[in-house]
Amino acid sequence: MSEAGKIVTCPAAAELPTLADLDWPATENQLDGSGFAMTPPLLSPEQCVEVVDMFDDDSRFRSTITMARYAFGEGSYRYFADPLPPLVQTLRESLYPPLAAIANRWAGRLGERRFPETLDALLDECTRLGQHKPTPLVLRYGPGGYNCLHQDIYGDLTFPLQFLVMLSRPDEDFTGGESVFVEQRPRRQSRPMVARPGQGQAVIFPVRHRPRQGTRGYHRVQVRHGVSAVHTGDRSVLGIIFHNAR
Repeated sequence: MSEAGKIVTCPAAAELPTLADLDWPATENQLDGSGFAMTPPLLSPEQCVEVVDMFDDDSRFRSTITMARYAFGEGSYRYFADPLPPLVQTLRESLYPPLAAIANRWAGRLGERRFPETLDALLDECTRLGQHKPTPLVLRYGPGGYNCLHQDIYGDLTFPLQFLVMLSRPDEDFTGGESVFVEQRPRRQSRPMVARPGQGQAVIFPVRHRPRQGTRGYHRVQVRHGVSAVHTGDRSVLGIIFHNAR
């Protein structure tokens, strides 16, 4: 990353030029202040359609979950198989280093472990712990679809940040279906938050908990996320989780 907090563009990111312009100090301020952060559009409409169309190609995925079967909600999601599609791999590789820098500042505030600077090093550690299945996924919700509040924890190693990219067009392809985040604050009532990204925009948020400053220093607040009910149409989202699954 440069001193200005922007990603240094590498050849692998050439198809995603917007990555180089992300303002990471501002993103970190959003995370610290609001509990989540929204980026400018990272994917073009054409790239969003490309990922949506992948959903029906069985050869790209290792697993499919029908949410109602497990009382997770209504809808379905599919985990990509290795090798990941180039667009998905580029997002995962390029966004990991600046997010690892944020994660390590959080770790310092909470007295937790630090994370490696590269995605490859993180995945090597996952492999040593038996977590070798890729976790990026595409989620699809139809009318009435929703996702219960949850946390994406797949083993002993959990990287503390993840993001989603909205692939559909709110108010055109679907209505409803807001991204919902709930902070469970110690000795206080839970705090609900709602994000409504546009097509191609990403929302960055905690996987499990984040530091929050109180009168006696920093403490952990637990975070869960989900999706409110889709009223009409179809809502598709790309989810990028950095740690692998068992």
